[in-house]
Formats: sequence, structure tokens, C-alpha cells
Amino acid sequence: MRSDGLLMVISGPAGAGKGTVVKELMKDDNMRLSISATTRAPRGQEKDGVEYHFLTREEFEKMIDEDGFYEYAQYLGNYYGSPKKPVEQWRKDGKNVILEIEVQGCQKVKAIQPDCISIFIMPPSLEVLEKRLRGRGTETEENIIKRMARAKEELLLADDYDYVVVNDALEDCVKSIRDIIRNNQG
Repeated sequence: MRSDGLLMVISGPAGAGKGTVVKELMKDDNMRLSISATTRAPRGQEKDGVEYHFLTREEFEKMIDEDGFYEYAQYLGNYYGSPKKPVEQWRKDGKNVILEIEVQGCQKVKAIQPDCISIFIMPPSLEVLEKRLRGRGTETEENIIKRMARAKEELLLADDYDYVVVNDALEDCVKSIRDIIRNNQG
């Protein structure tokens, strides 16, 4: 039996239900969610250390220089990344840690942390995915088209993951992931 916690990367296209699945998994006492760092300003009611760790550009670049991220990228002029330090501590304490990140980030994490378990959350179909995106009521038609095109690209990379779990029924999806965790801890 492992004494250290597992590191899990969970990815999937927008609308696949990653956030909902992760919320359910976080109900487990032994689970921790890595909070990304960013250089963008907080929006609305966002709080430092809750939604993101809000850093200055200088602080972020210092962490890059010190190899402080599993992965990072720039998007619309801001940095986003997954800090190593809290994850490493949680794992030493025997906690399982989730990185909910993009497909490109997963490839970077697997390269430097080969023992991580990668899980791709798959929608039951593209039709269901589009229905979920439209059902949010927050996306413009242009954004839905962009997200669907991106989803088709991301779905092609699902085979690069250790596990692919279809999120048709939330309870079944979460149970499958809990089974994956259990099978990888022994």
C-alpha cells in the first residue's frame, strides 16, 4: 500500500462536467484540489487562495525560475500555472491531489511526474456536450462554436490518458474515478 498520496490530472472539454465531478470527489476527506496560480486580476468576489493564487508577474516568473510549477502557460497576456509546493506536501501527508487542467498541461505534468494518473472526462456524445454548453446560458453562439471546435481537438487526445471516463450519469462517473483511485493506491 502506498504511503504517499496520488497525483491525478483530470482534463476534458468544456461542458464535459469536470468541475461537477471534481466537486463530488472533493467530498472525500483524503482529497485535495490544487489551486492554480495566475497573474490576472481577481474578478468579482474571487479570493486569493480560493479560486486562484493571485501573483504579480514578478512573483510568477520567480517561481518559474525556481522550477515551482508542474506546468504553466500564458493566455491572453496572463500566466496560469500549477504550483508544486502544496501538492508535494499534501502527497507526503498521504493525501490524494487533483490537478484539473487543460490537455496541454497534462502532457507537461506527465513528463515531469510520470507516476501521476491521468483521467480524461469524456462527454457521452458531441450532441450532449453542445446541449450542456447551451444549457449554461452563459455562452455566446460564437463561444459555443469555438468550444465545440476545441472539444473535437481535445477528444482526439483522450487516448493519451491513462483512463477515459464517460460522464453520462454523474454518480457512475464519480464511482468509476473512485475505483481508479482505489486500484492505484494498493
